[in-house]
Amino acid sequence: MTTRSEREKAQKLNEQHQVILSQLLREEENKHCADCEAKGPRWASWNLGVFMCIRCAGIHRNLGVHISRVKSVNLDQWTPEQIQSMVDMSNRRAKLLYEAHLPENFKHPQTDQAVEVFIRDKYERKKYYDKEALAAATVSISNSCFYMLSLTGQSMFL
Repeated sequence: MTTRSEREKAQKLNEQHQVILSQLLREEENKHCADCEAKGPRWASWNLGVFMCIRCAGIHRNLGVHISRVKSVNLDQWTPEQIQSMVDMSNRRAKLLYEAHLPENFKHPQTDQAVEVFIRDKYERKKYYDKEALAAATVSISNSCFYMLSLTGQSMFL
């Protein structure tokens, strides 16, 4: 059984996480689904660090947790490590990593079947993946930690 102070502490932490997620969703690159570019994503794959729409979240769930771990931005509880993963990656950095070798005139698919093929190519088969982009994607991790510190007023994520 949890005590009142433990519940209050958990609630406060959850509120801090919601502030961070809301701030991340205000960033331009996170205003659209990482996979189909639909507006207003409310779901995320925390281990991949991307925000997505509900349709793509369903596809990600079908990939299995060994590839993608999906959570609702608003409805689920988040751990500090999961929040940190979202801050460290986000849609912009994920695009550098997972879409580095997309064809020049590539248009994101819109039909359910085409979106699923694209997502499987992107994350499961790593068809467009660039290992060198990983270095570019992690350059600003220290800036991300500072970002979280400034949002929460705490150093628990450093």
